Amino acid sequence: MTDLANTTDAAAVRALAARVAGAVHTPGSPGHGRARTGVQLLDPHRPAAVVEAAGADDVRATVAWASERGLPVAVQATGHGRGTGLDGGVLIDTHRMDGVRVDPARRTARVAAGATWRRVVEAAAPHGLAPLSGSSPSVGAVGYTLGGGVGLLARRYGFAADHLRGVDLVTADGTAHRVSAGTDPDLLRALRGGGGSPGAVTGIEIDLFPVEHLYGGGLLFDLGEDPAGVLGAWWEWTRDLPEEMTSGVSAVSYPDLPGLPPHLRGRHLARVAVSWSGPLEQGPGLVDPLRSAGPLLEDTLGVLPYTRSEEVFADHDDPAAFRGEGLLLDDLPVADAAAAARRGAEAPFLTAVWLRHLGGALSRPPRTPGVVGHRGAACALALLTLDGREDTPAMADLRASTAAALADRTLGRSLTLSFGAMDADLVRTAFSPEDHALLVRQRDRLDPRGLFHSHRPLD
Repeated sequence: MTDLANTTDAAAVRALAARVAGAVHTPGSPGHGRARTGVQLLDPHRPAAVVEAAGADDVRATVAWASERGLPVAVQATGHGRGTGLDGGVLIDTHRMDGVRVDPARRTARVAAGATWRRVVEAAAPHGLAPLSGSSPSVGAVGYTLGGGVGLLARRYGFAADHLRGVDLVTADGTAHRVSAGTDPDLLRALRGGGGSPGAVTGIEIDLFPVEHLYGGGLLFDLGEDPAGVLGAWWEWTRDLPEEMTSGVSAVSYPDLPGLPPHLRGRHLARVAVSWSGPLEQGPGLVDPLRSAGPLLEDTLGVLPYTRSEEVFADHDDPAAFRGEGLLLDDLPVADAAAAARRGAEAPFLTAVWLRHLGGALSRPPRTPGVVGHRGAACALALLTLDGREDTPAMADLRASTAAALADRTLGRSLTLSFGAMDADLVRTAFSPEDHALLVRQRDRLDPRGLFHSHRPLD
């Protein structure tokens, strides 16, 4: 490939700027600094140029420009979808491409590359519809859907990727394609859960569902020195739940450090999040057994319009330097999960253990094939470590020891819950051998020179 430093040549940048309607940013400018990082502060992109794409035409022009020069390209997704590791080349920032068009008769939405879930939720709500959105409305809808997507309605309707109808894709030669089951079924299959790496996605078409309200919110418990009590009670409660119930637990250990709020310092807390999309009057009775799982500090459960669905998991999205290990388990060994939580509580850095109940519609293959792996998983577990500055050896050791302790129950990795550098062997564990081979074939067919940078290498 061409020397990456060539993209800083003033003439080359002017040539790029002449092709696009959006702004082009070079190192040292505010736009360059904003685009190359986001919620994840570790290992930001280091592009020689950033294109703030105004629309799909800008994406096509930028990819063609980079292809002519043999320069790598990465797409900076909106919200939490901030990839890492591009060194030189050009970064396409899609945050201005945030349009959403709802077709209430077909119960579908066309979603541009930079739209967050909040935009989609607000566009669908007036029609009595909802998308298969995630726990945080600030997450980018496109990257989330392409990666699989386990949302608030997941056990009832399945993965977000299962309801991906079509994709607008720019390939490495700068050509735009509208991918559907009718035009290119193998490519659509690869995009339904494969992460979108064969090109630059400028928009998607997704299904919407007739959900207007949830019974949901959270129960906050003090874990004290025995997290197994709350975690075990939650996992036992999930055993016979209807598919309309999706839930999870976040166990967070706050170190006793200056700068943290006094009511959090040195405490070990767990928040059980509940999303019930069945008959609303049945919600309280289903959840009542959980209220005695441990010392209850807060109860925010109630009927919510779907436009307030972020209150279910109450995720934080403040920028931080974090790493995470995401595992898909055939069952939850409560003792091992509790041991990980206890070790986190003893650490001098912030830790969080996330658990998500799977099964239901997530376990069934969709009508249109995709590549979401390990549908037999009963539970997803992620261990996050962070201190806002760096990833230390002690953090890496805690994550590795947790993965080792759970190895016998682990079916594979969850790439959407794994934060940090990934190698090809790790990526391979997220897919079946057949689906991984399909992803490699599509990559080789559409991007034989490896123009598109991905932090999820396929080989």
